Amino acid sequence: MDAREPGFKGFKDYTPSFLKTYDKWVLGFMAPRVWKMGDKPGLNLYRNHLGRRHLDVGPGTGYFIAESNPPKNIELTLVDPNPNVLNHCAKTLAPWQPTMVRANVLEPLPVQAPFDSAGLTHVIHCLPGPLTAKARAIKHIASVLTLDGVLFGGTVLGLTARHTRAARMFVRLANFQGGFDNREDDVDGLRTMLDEHFREVEIETPTGSVAYFVASRPRTMAQSSWIQ
Repeated sequence: MDAREPGFKGFKDYTPSFLKTYDKWVLGFMAPRVWKMGDKPGLNLYRNHLGRRHLDVGPGTGYFIAESNPPKNIELTLVDPNPNVLNHCAKTLAPWQPTMVRANVLEPLPVQAPFDSAGLTHVIHCLPGPLTAKARAIKHIASVLTLDGVLFGGTVLGLTARHTRAARMFVRLANFQGGFDNREDDVDGLRTMLDEHFREVEIETPTGSVAYFVASRPRTMAQSSWIQ
């Protein structure tokens, strides 16, 4: 990994040892105790929107795909700038034989389009801000979806959100450390960013700290060679 790569601070800490404890720490403790999101946050997005050809950007440990238990003949492509993440997911998702692509979503994606769906879960708050800069990621994903493709995921909101005291403290610490860059991220900015590249956008903030989104029917697609 190159420290000069866009968003390096947001993905550099995903070491093999951290990935082994990630699900217990983030999903087992942070999600229910700090973000107040329940014990399986965002899992229904995968169960409801996972398409036959699915692109997952920043797949973490592969937990959401594995737990949603899609058909074995689904075509999965996983994108991440950190090879540790891809190596971990290759083992977790081995029954689905995913295609691994080391790439940065802040740059055009070197993938075999088009995809029916794309997941972007717990990634936006790690990208370098502000949201107007993070919009590049949305543009790059939209460009490799089908005409009726869907992008879904979730992100931790910034300091103006309805955080608990513990959540607000964590956001401040994570921004200071560099793993997060989301101080100014809010629902209005998220909607504007998604509206720019998708015709239909739905956002929910069930607890205030985290926004879940579903965006469908991309407005522009850069890879036009496969569009009939």
